[in-house]
Amino acid sequence: MTVLLLRLAGPLQAWGDASRFTRRDTGTYPTKSGVLGLLAAAEGRRRTDEIEDLAGLRFGVRVDQPGQLQRDFQTAINWSTGKSMPLSYRYYLADAVFVAGVEGDANLLGGLAEALVHPVFPLYLGRRSCPTSGRVSLGLSEQPLEEALRSEPWHAAAWYRRKQPTQVQLELVVDAVDGDVDRVETRRDVPQSFSPERREYGWREVAHRLPVRIENSLGMQPRPASTSHDWLGAVEGA
Repeated sequence: MTVLLLRLAGPLQAWGDASRFTRRDTGTYPTKSGVLGLLAAAEGRRRTDEIEDLAGLRFGVRVDQPGQLQRDFQTAINWSTGKSMPLSYRYYLADAVFVAGVEGDANLLGGLAEALVHPVFPLYLGRRSCPTSGRVSLGLSEQPLEEALRSEPWHAAAWYRRKQPTQVQLELVVDAVDGDVDRVETRRDVPQSFSPERREYGWREVAHRLPVRIENSLGMQPRPASTSHDWLGAVEGA
């Protein structure tokens, strides 16, 4: 199997898998439906086109820079009646960076890698208001999905690295396999149809792997032990 690695970074990201009515949440890392939607847009697929080949790809994410949760609200008005609509609250991740991977057929992934260089439709990170920044495709790997995610260099920004310790642990989540012994949770974010008239999503099991350990050369050095005198102890000793 071949793996296509993606760098998902931008000022804002929003990966909702349970948004309803006036509240639009975001997950703490990209959803499978959101990333597959980005790949479909790069190839120029319409919302009514088949996506079974994409949905069959195995998916995983490494959290390189978790970002900060931000909340915004939007107002709207019905122009035919002049009536104000309810406020809607929308949540985003600011300054986040993720490395995502999809594993599957080499020919399919090769075509997707080329499409990401010259995408047909604009690429965005969960919502249309969240464009990508920098390169998205990190190329193809012949390693298994988990190994490819572990071996990819750390893509966090320098300012973020300087705020972290000299050794960091990056969260790693992948599609679970049969008999998985790691912590598994169920998520409903496998796209079956992107059609506006019939959006449908299936379930998948996600496994939380051991974190990826990274040596951080820009990290904060531990503070030396205090060498101040213990005046109280000296008085008690006297």
